[in-house]
Amino acid sequence: MAVMKYSRQREAIKEYLSQTIEHPTADTVYMNIRKQYPNISLGTVYRNLNLLAEQGEILKINCRDGSDRFDGNPNPHYHFICNGCGRVFDLEMESIDHINVIAGEHFKGNIEGHITFFYGSCPDCNQ
Repeated sequence: MAVMKYSRQREAIKEYLSQTIEHPTADTVYMNIRKQYPNISLGTVYRNLNLLAEQGEILKINCRDGSDRFDGNPNPHYHFICNGCGRVFDLEMESIDHINVIAGEHFKGNIEGHITFFYGSCPDCNQ
């Protein structure tokens, strides 16, 4: 893997994502990073978010509405996506890695992992 050249802007993006429990869109990241780097472009934010996701330093979550959300926690965990407001939440739950074995029983290839999203209504939308 090639070594990435250090970038203050990229580090600021990582820092912002590590400090929030929200799963912001690139536009939200851009609006927050502009406070520190007023001359940063939206394209630079998009490129850095995609690069960080490709490097496994953050997660890129593809939502059903076509938007992408970003998560500063790259460790395996599960997400809930609200059908009402579109917010993304981390789910605190035990691992369901055993589904890899179940899936492997019906597949002749090699199952290496899974990505699972849960959908429904968040507590705010339920009210």
